[in-house]
Order: sequence, then C-alpha cells, then structure tokens
Amino acid sequence: MRLRQRRRRRRRRPCPNGSSPVAEPDTFVFVAATDPLAAPLFAELAHEYSTRYGDFFGEDPAVELARYPADRFSRAEGGAFVLLLREGVAIAGGAFMRFDESTVELKRIWASAAHRRQGLARRVVVELEDEARRQGYARAYLTTGPRQPEAKSLYFRTGYTPLFDVSLEPEQVVIHGFAKGLTPAGDDLSGVIRAHEESLAEFLAAHPAIPVGGAA
Repeated sequence: MRLRQRRRRRRRRPCPNGSSPVAEPDTFVFVAATDPLAAPLFAELAHEYSTRYGDFFGEDPAVELARYPADRFSRAEGGAFVLLLREGVAIAGGAFMRFDESTVELKRIWASAAHRRQGLARRVVVELEDEARRQGYARAYLTTGPRQPEAKSLYFRTGYTPLFDVSLEPEQVVIHGFAKGLTPAGDDLSGVIRAHEESLAEFLAAHPAIPVGGAA
C-alpha cells in the first residue's frame, strides 16, 4: 500500500564515529486504520482505556476501539488516519471521521508511552486539523473521558472550546466535549453544540448507572 507522507520534523542522532550528528526525520504518513503500522496505537490505547476506566462505563473500555468500521477513517469516507513515524516505527497518531458535512470528529489521539512529553500529541492534532482543511472541513469536534486530564489539557492548549461546565468535577461531567473552528466559516459552533448535547443525552440514557452532576 502506498503511504501518503506529509510534513517532517527533524531529530538528530549521534554518529558512531564521533562526527557531527546526522539529522533524521519524523514523518507523518496517512494509512488505513487496518495498517500493521498502527498496531502500537491500538495496543496502547486499549491498555490505557482499560487501566484508567475499568468498569466505569459498564463495559470493557476497549470496546470503543472497535465501535466504528475502519472505513470511517478513510479519505474515501471523508476521514483520515495518520501516524507519526520515527525510524519507521509509529510513536504517535490519530484519526478523524466525518461528523457532518463541514465538521470532523477527532478520534484515537495517541502518543507512545515511551515518547511522552515531546509534544507529539499536539503535533498529531495540528496535522489532523491541516488535513481536515485540505478536505474542505470548517470545524473539528471531539470528546474525551473524565480520567484523561492530559487530553483535556491538550485541547485547551490547542484552542478548543469546552462544551461542558468547567466548574464541575470531571466525573460529574463524564463526557467532555470540545469544538474548534478551523476556518472563519467554522467559527459558529452552535450546530455542533446541539448535536453534542443530543448525543450526550442518548449516551447517558443508555448508561443510567453513571453518576452525572451536569453538562453543558
């Protein structure tokens, strides 16, 4: 399968003969969600979801990773699946799928546990936003859970608007929605907010055991 490559950011590796370091690129590649290169992403996310959430949602948290067909993240279906490779190995990645005709929903944002605190997740979000613009989308939407404070912090730092009451405790909010305009035409978030509220109501109705303190 031919990989579609995007921007590169260079890192430096010492040469064994003591000469000047040789720069090597970290490379973004767009692949199918079923590509073997994506295996570390799914393995680490499954472990993280299970260890952080346990039975909080009343089901195996890893079920989320199989909730959508792989085709939803293909360009043919208005989606994208990107990996950041270092020396040929995925160290970060993420995806989006079509939410509506002008909005993408970000999913599967991941940075390898061995490569944290390098700003990799932020680079993935930026690359996905750029790809969304290339595909003609005007805004981005996403949700994250109450036990992923790093994710919530990332979306605040990258300019996303919270669709929940920030004064509440995370487990009172449960599903933390965020949205962001990617173009001037996408600055109106009202349609996304309505869709989020409807989706949240359906989710909570299907999971009545989850304690909720309120949501925007």
